[in-house]
Amino acid sequence: MSVQVVFVHGIRTSSTMWRSQIDWLAENGIPATAIDLPAHGMRMDEDFTLHEALHTIDAAVRDAARHGPVLLVGHSMGGLLSLAYAGGEDAPPIAGVVAASCTALPRGAALRAYRVLARAMNSLPQRGQWLTDRVLAATLPVDTRGDFAAGGYAFDAQDAALSSLAALDLEAALPRIRVPLWFVNGQFDQLRVNEALFQRLVPHAELIVVPHATHLVTAMRPTVFNAVLRLAMAVVDARSRGRADRAHPRRSAAPAPDYW
Repeated sequence: MSVQVVFVHGIRTSSTMWRSQIDWLAENGIPATAIDLPAHGMRMDEDFTLHEALHTIDAAVRDAARHGPVLLVGHSMGGLLSLAYAGGEDAPPIAGVVAASCTALPRGAALRAYRVLARAMNSLPQRGQWLTDRVLAATLPVDTRGDFAAGGYAFDAQDAALSSLAALDLEAALPRIRVPLWFVNGQFDQLRVNEALFQRLVPHAELIVVPHATHLVTAMRPTVFNAVLRLAMAVVDARSRGRADRAHPRRSAAPAPDYW
């Protein structure tokens, strides 16, 4: 069975942030699902709760797992939620995790400062959209520049979502992750602050730092990020086939998908 990819977006944005990845996977015949978390994208009329966010991830993962091994991919808040989900006390049906732009513990002074900054942006005319547009125009390629905004920005959900992240116990969750794990950060990502701690908590994880990229690494360097996905899918597929061969040693091996 083919590897299934489930994408979890970051705060304020929506499933549309993954358009370049979804298009690339579709061109290569790889099944993928990009969810909208509560209070974001097509669900903007809902309230954000940690329980519902994790339930949304679980529902998408379990549906995908019926068709093949699941690679869970999250960015920023979506990465933190994916790590918490992957490291739950009951191991979920996933075969690998790519966690982008999220190697920071969401608590304490850093989280308070982030919330203050978000509130300040929301207090600006047009909620600071003009400033966001200028930053994106200066940093992102034309092809991906509109992806973060295409599903709308969840301005009203931002503070509730940020505050809820403090309840995540990542220091307990990370050591429980037994599947292959890749941390992917832009060189200039502000959330690299606990990068070394995350590596210590999950010694088998691989760290990939993308040169000259910022927090928006998925859209800033989409070709590089897609190459990481290609690597992750190849590893997940090989491990899945190895387990299947051990379980059924006499079964003839089916040709492996060409992820390269």
